[in-house]
Amino acid sequence: MSAASSKRLGRILVQAGLVTEAQLEEALAAMADGNTLTGALDDLGHASESAIAHAVADQMGLVFIDLGAYDIDPNAATSLSSDLARRYTVLPVKIQDDELMVAMSDPANIFAIDDLRIVTGYEIKPVVAVESELFQAIERFAASQQDVDGMVGDLQDAVTISEEEEDLEAIEDQESAVAKLMNVIVTEGIRQGAGDIYIEPHEHELRVRFRIDGVCQEVFRSPKKMQRQLISRLKISSGMDIAEKRTPQDGRFGVVLDGKGVDFRVAVLPIVHGELAVLRLLRKDSIMMSLEDLGFLEQPLTRLLEALALPYGAILVTGPTGSGKSTTLYAAINRTNDITTNLITVEDPVEYRLAGLSQVQVHEKAGMTFAAALRSILRQDPDTVMIGEIRDAETGTIAIEAALTGHLVLSTLHTNDAPSAITRLTEMGIEPFLTASAITCVLAQRLARRLCPDCKEQYTPEEEALERVGFPFEPGNPPRIYRARGCNKCGNIGYRGRMGVHEVLTISETLERMTVENASADDIRRQAVSEGMKTLRDDGFEKVLMGTTSIEEIMRVVV
Repeated sequence: MSAASSKRLGRILVQAGLVTEAQLEEALAAMADGNTLTGALDDLGHASESAIAHAVADQMGLVFIDLGAYDIDPNAATSLSSDLARRYTVLPVKIQDDELMVAMSDPANIFAIDDLRIVTGYEIKPVVAVESELFQAIERFAASQQDVDGMVGDLQDAVTISEEEEDLEAIEDQESAVAKLMNVIVTEGIRQGAGDIYIEPHEHELRVRFRIDGVCQEVFRSPKKMQRQLISRLKISSGMDIAEKRTPQDGRFGVVLDGKGVDFRVAVLPIVHGELAVLRLLRKDSIMMSLEDLGFLEQPLTRLLEALALPYGAILVTGPTGSGKSTTLYAAINRTNDITTNLITVEDPVEYRLAGLSQVQVHEKAGMTFAAALRSILRQDPDTVMIGEIRDAETGTIAIEAALTGHLVLSTLHTNDAPSAITRLTEMGIEPFLTASAITCVLAQRLARRLCPDCKEQYTPEEEALERVGFPFEPGNPPRIYRARGCNKCGNIGYRGRMGVHEVLTISETLERMTVENASADDIRRQAVSEGMKTLRDDGFEKVLMGTTSIEEIMRVVV
């Protein structure tokens, strides 16, 4: 920190009343051997680093962030050279639209802000952080970027050498560099809480993205030369054929990080510029969740538990891809799985490996289809059968017949809501009278982001806005609800984590009769609502009133 910068920062601290003129002069005189004014004031006991950062933020009307708890965007942090970051003691922490949020210990340094604007091409939004934490974070990301750059460089060198000559040592270096980069991608995906990892080839580069809380975030871009070796390494780890590049392939592998096991389900798809790889992270601790942990309200949960308590019947879970259907099914299985029951599943693929039950993997090329597996399973005298998905009339008919012959059947179906599941089975060719007799319960669900508990903001919405989305309220007395604001603990997104939004349809005698009469999904919905069913939107709006999510989020995920 220059003398001019130190004096400027000192004036801010004096104006804030944190230190006196005499203490400032003493600290300025004590600055030696590269020490900063903040360090000198802290060493002299006049003001702690944290107090200085908070005072600067308050005096300049800026946001203070705790770098220890802040989820720094790696793409932002590595957008600035480590030399420039060290020179100004700054660290980019978030990219939003055309704005770069930069953590600084001295946000009054307008020369630094101007240089950052020119170098990055972004408008700069300064925030304040503790100086020592900034130093640590800068060095951490500098080391991380050096590792990645080193891996990329090693890989490029090895590729170039191995292309020119058969050099065994170069090939081994190449494999080592790829292995290191693959390890970085996998471990960072786990630690950042990603649900999916995308390794995407483009015309001139390779892009890596993580899907976190349902939203994709770019992690980094790499040279195009890395593509072939990285995908080959992934195929080997996942048990795929590395020579086959023209057809899609599936595989899986597992890792243990920080004492927790994580399985990766891998799908490789040939596209124009190479092979796209998608890794689905399957955390083993998530399958131990109970139904109560999934965000159910009391009434829908009671309805579902009553259906699970029956020794027979079919329970369907519906929703789009990525809506948490598998997690809910496994939570239901955990409730029914004990030593007194024979529980068999047939899945494509088997996502989680569970102790205490028999799991069958579908293999259509070998003739092991859902229908073929089900026929054999029913000869094993199971108490409960879980079918990964009802995809066709044959599978659906066998599942329905199993439910009618004393088995509890759990399965999924792709429909937008619960009433549509009834009509979808009829459209598949399953007789309505069989569906009416076998189905006991249909659960439709979505995943909505939870509001960050540390920064959610309470407000009173306009009545017109509530009417527009159909939110129930008493005219003249709109409720006080919460909306996303953003803070350092949620990465200024306003949301942290997800929960389920549910719609549970239980089949009554009236609904059985309507199913046999081929009633439409709309008619079934109206009758179910009159019998007390909470729709997805009703369930979501109730969670808005509870303060766990926002109207905007419910409208985003619920049709």
